[in-house]
Amino acid sequence: MVSAGAKDVAVREALFEARGLSKTYVVGEVVVSALAGVDLDLFRGELVVLLGPSGSGKSTLLNILGGLDVPTHGRVRFLHHDLTNAGEEILTRFRREHVGFVFQFYNLIPSLTARENVALVTEIAARSMPPDEALGLVGLADRLDHFPAQLSGGEQQRVAIARAVAKRPDVLLCDEPTGALDCETGKRVLEVLSRANQELGTTTAVITHNAAIAGMADRVIRMRSGSITGIQVNEQRVHPAELEW
Repeated sequence: MVSAGAKDVAVREALFEARGLSKTYVVGEVVVSALAGVDLDLFRGELVVLLGPSGSGKSTLLNILGGLDVPTHGRVRFLHHDLTNAGEEILTRFRREHVGFVFQFYNLIPSLTARENVALVTEIAARSMPPDEALGLVGLADRLDHFPAQLSGGEQQRVAIARAVAKRPDVLLCDEPTGALDCETGKRVLEVLSRANQELGTTTAVITHNAAIAGMADRVIRMRSGSITGIQVNEQRVHPAELEW
């Protein structure tokens, strides 16, 4: 077990404040409710796991926090800046400067090396780290000039994480980052996310339906049917290498 650093969320700075978030989609004549009145704060420097089955609203919530979608009702603020009514130009700048995304599928460009894939982000970010440094952080210092086809699935996901953290984002939003990986490879990817959170201080939110991952978090947000059903604070974080599923 490793200490979570005694994070008292009651006195920490809220990076995100979401209040009354609802999201509905109209599919033909059917109205689908993806979120139903969600209230949530994410605090600077914490690692949060959002846990729930498919269709529980986890991805919709993360997409709204990351400026990829907007709520039907409610509001979301980032460091006291209202994102709810922001235009596309402001949201694009917000995503570029403040948010790193990691998805289940790696979205690497096949014709570019690992270094070049990361450089795509560092060339447009204002406070980025060198691609070599970012790839070293995720344990790929010896794979800089390899193309995605020459890398395993876990290595490709670590390149994707390096690309996300290279711009030194305030928050890292991860949607099922181990969903396409076996257990041992998935644990190595989670170790990278935990390391980025602890060494860089990046607020990290990880979506998963895998309850075993909950132990690595400072807080666990449980969701079902578009609502938060419970919030658990872990007194100690389990090192990802100790997780089993």
